Amino acid sequence: MAHDGAHDGMEKAGTTVLSDLLALTAAALPEVEALFEAARAELRARVTRDGKVQAAALEAEQYAAHTLSWLATYVESLRQLRAWAGRLAETGGFGPMEQLLLQIGYGEYLAQLAGGIPMSQGEMARLSDLDQSWTPGPAAAALIAAGNTPAARTQLVALMRENHGRATFGISGLDDELEMIRDQFRRYADERVVPFAHDWHLKDELIPMEIIEELAELGVFGLTIPEEFGGLGLSKASMVVVSEELSRGYIGVGSLGTRSEIAAELILCGGTPAQKAKWLPALATGEILPTAVFTEPNTGSDLGALRTRAVPEGDDWSVTGNKTWITHAARTHVMTLLARTDPNTTDYRGLSMFLAEKTPGTDEIPFPTPGMTGGEIEVLGYRGMKEYELGFDGFKVKGENLLGGVPGQGFKQLMQTFESARIQTAARAIGVAQASLEVGMQYAEDRKQFGKSLIEFPRVGGKLAMMAVEIMIARQLTYFSAWQKDHDKRCDLEAGMAKLLGARVAWAAADNALQIHGGNGFALEYRVSRLLCDARILNIFEGAAEIQAQVIARRLLD
Repeated sequence: MAHDGAHDGMEKAGTTVLSDLLALTAAALPEVEALFEAARAELRARVTRDGKVQAAALEAEQYAAHTLSWLATYVESLRQLRAWAGRLAETGGFGPMEQLLLQIGYGEYLAQLAGGIPMSQGEMARLSDLDQSWTPGPAAAALIAAGNTPAARTQLVALMRENHGRATFGISGLDDELEMIRDQFRRYADERVVPFAHDWHLKDELIPMEIIEELAELGVFGLTIPEEFGGLGLSKASMVVVSEELSRGYIGVGSLGTRSEIAAELILCGGTPAQKAKWLPALATGEILPTAVFTEPNTGSDLGALRTRAVPEGDDWSVTGNKTWITHAARTHVMTLLARTDPNTTDYRGLSMFLAEKTPGTDEIPFPTPGMTGGEIEVLGYRGMKEYELGFDGFKVKGENLLGGVPGQGFKQLMQTFESARIQTAARAIGVAQASLEVGMQYAEDRKQFGKSLIEFPRVGGKLAMMAVEIMIARQLTYFSAWQKDHDKRCDLEAGMAKLLGARVAWAAADNALQIHGGNGFALEYRVSRLLCDARILNIFEGAAEIQAQVIARRLLD
């Protein structure tokens, strides 16, 4: 379609899809890509000193830096949404619902690029922060004007109702094997997690061991561990699908696999042959449950400033210090423990990673291992594994359990896991968002006001439509990150973007689902109240949104 025909597409649209949508979206992409490159050049000029990006200058330009991060995230999101649509079109799967997801997504995100991207409820990323402006060309202008209209959202919701809400799964463009995996874990979550999760949350109970045993039998803990070490040897994409579906049931269940994923990745990337042979098979079967012990009370995201120390004691090590926000600490068997082994360092150098063995605790004695104490941190959500503060005083670690056998490699080893951890976190966010959409849509169908279902009111239906659109956008960005990882391509940038956007999408979906519930959403008995609490953590753990945006900006300037 020629650009001068874009307006004709709008005129004919009405409640239908824009004509030549694939051509319009393809034509709009180069515009925003050029906009991003101009913005990146502007920020680079501001923060470069003597040919190098200066950290202090980048920090001083934090608003501009984070605007660039969100701009890059939106451009990549639009690129991946268009790629998804193109794949479906090639296989004959680009139907009316898929077309509306593409049209509304492009219309909304292009409009936000022009007018301001919400980083949070009260913070906007604007082009003016980077001294940029943009006059959309014909294709982008057509999409902004006619892409995300009330009529389009109404039609999308009507199609969602006809398809029982299937606007975000089953049309994701995945291969048959991954869709089979999704179906298996979707059914498992519906049967074994959804009916019980809210009660676990309200009672602040640990996820029952029988659920963990079932997950182990399903292969969740060895999903991506190579077959030679007893795992299933599947892709990161499969891990994303499993994490989505289990988190849709309950984020705590979806996060159980994260512990094993991080531990296995650490050992695979940095462990000795003996450590791989000992630990990976036991992790894969769920015989060994791990926990990650990195964060300290006064360091937060500044892991380089860790003060917990490990000192040699013969052939072994003695650990002293404090850790906090340790998930699932009580009943696990091994800790991936980051500690300072070189007392002469004050930054990331001199840190080492240990596979620190401990005895699983009970409700009465949660931390029976000598040299170790702990207390529970009461939290709003994300409760199924519990959070703890830990204290170490002469805690003993075997010398053979220094990861890699060489001290001083801990921070480097941890960095190697961040791609997978952030992809997995993005997947958990999609799961929470999907649950919010399903719960919100069901309530909107069932609840009658003024003689009709809530879903028939435009602003209620519009909320559900935008949930579906943004879930699909975040999902495609996350799948792309996993694809990059599966093909041995560097994907720290894409993984960070997926996590950044996914967390915002999950919070918006949960918040809007609660709004649809009205006063009932504020009642603890309703599942949506838990979803709101669970969604809130996603913008904080695995790198707070502000830290994530800063990391993305620094990477963009490499």
